[in-house]
Amino acid sequence: MSKLLLLGDEAIAQAALDAGLSGVYAYPGTPSTEITEYIQNKTEQSAAKVHCQWSTNEKTAMEAALGMSFAGKRALVCMKHVGVNVAADAFINSAITGVVGGLVFVAADDPSMHSSQNEQDSRFYADFAMIPVLEPSNQQEAYDMVYQGFKLSEELEVPVMVRITTRLAHSRSGVARKAECPQNELHFSEDPKQFVLLPAIARVRYQKLLDAQAGFLARSESSAFNRYEAGTDPRYGIIASGIAYNYLMENFPDGCPYSVLKVGQYPLPMSFVSKMAEECASLVVLEDGYPFIEQRLNGLPGQGSRVLGRLNGFVPRTGELNPDHVAKAFGLPSYETFELPDVVQMRPPSLCAGCGHRDMYDALNEVVAQKGLDSKVFGDIGCYTLGYLPPFKAIHACVDMGASITMAKGAADAGLPYAVAVIGDSTFTHSGMTSLLDAVNENSPITVIISDNETTGMTGGQASAGTGKLEAICLGLGVDPAHLHVLSPLKKHHDEMVRVIRQEMDYPGVSVIIPRRECVQTLARKKR
Repeated sequence: MSKLLLLGDEAIAQAALDAGLSGVYAYPGTPSTEITEYIQNKTEQSAAKVHCQWSTNEKTAMEAALGMSFAGKRALVCMKHVGVNVAADAFINSAITGVVGGLVFVAADDPSMHSSQNEQDSRFYADFAMIPVLEPSNQQEAYDMVYQGFKLSEELEVPVMVRITTRLAHSRSGVARKAECPQNELHFSEDPKQFVLLPAIARVRYQKLLDAQAGFLARSESSAFNRYEAGTDPRYGIIASGIAYNYLMENFPDGCPYSVLKVGQYPLPMSFVSKMAEECASLVVLEDGYPFIEQRLNGLPGQGSRVLGRLNGFVPRTGELNPDHVAKAFGLPSYETFELPDVVQMRPPSLCAGCGHRDMYDALNEVVAQKGLDSKVFGDIGCYTLGYLPPFKAIHACVDMGASITMAKGAADAGLPYAVAVIGDSTFTHSGMTSLLDAVNENSPITVIISDNETTGMTGGQASAGTGKLEAICLGLGVDPAHLHVLSPLKKHHDEMVRVIRQEMDYPGVSVIIPRRECVQTLARKKR
């Protein structure tokens, strides 16, 4: 087959298409967004009728993918690491229901928090769910693992996680394709109870999952993605997972003198680990993310002080691992970034010129300044989070998707006189609707500003589930029509926006203000 120059995300998408994909389900989130976008832009997916519309959030994506698997077809579900928190309910239970059609779950982690609130490691979720994990070291492996992952999922009858990190997702390499597979025919489980998790059935399914663990380990022990390379120097035995293997080999272009266990499939292949522990004085763990493997080795009898990695400072505890970290750990020359001279200053991100969020914040700040310490603004996840930075300095909290409304409600419950929530249109439909319902049910004295730019702007302008529906959603949730306002955030409307915001902040109940103006980036794209 042809060889393509692909991002890691694109390699995953192409592999899924070549493996006979019937549907991809996802919510946009860096660094996973390009997987779904690649499939959306491929002409063959249209001809094959591959489902590729965005989901409202990661939980609905996971559930829809499980539904496609229920019907016997192959489904791909993609999200960034914090999205796994949202999908966790369905994800954990899918390991107990099992699958019919292959289900590959891509978790894109973000060490160093390039565009995230934390750098959690999704391997812990897979371990919690007790399902296999595939972790590629390069783009070709990302392709091969997804291509084979669907078959592995069907053979083991559970979802399979593919865990990548930002550096792999957003770097390019040549990728050789495999033969294209047809989509599965519609078919269903021979067990009519399989997907009915009533306690009596769930207990049986859970035992089935437990009984399968030895088989999962056996598959990992024999996997071509796990490889033991014997060295000549017994001082160290190195366990390198995923992209960390590349960082290691980059420092030893003529071959590593130490024994190396390359880990690409989990459960951790313990026979190789035992072999290395017998042959080497110390065990070094190189992994991008949390010390997932390292913690397991520290728990083995007699291994504790022999294990070197993130926990004891052999490599940095936080942030992205990189080749310089590895070089420094082994006493090799490194080329870490030099100190910037004072004349060079960091340029923080900012809202685009002409963005409607700017005019919304200008008006909001004017009213909040009048209220003083009696007013706090609770922000949310999106472009408008930049309202925390100068020149606006407008928001006082930003925790997770949808938290703005419920945190404002909680602060109002505590006695804060003027609590304001600022949330975007896509985030509102992702996680804010139930929060608003809580506030409506108690008629909490909060002002909710849904800053509507008619797109999912932070991740590149994907379709927003709420476009054209926000007023109807708010009214359906019970917002008083007299306290639902739609405004046009423009400089010429500044006084009107100030008047409405002030009026609704003084109202002792739930009010919703929707400043609506299309994102300047998507508008420019349409004009081009």
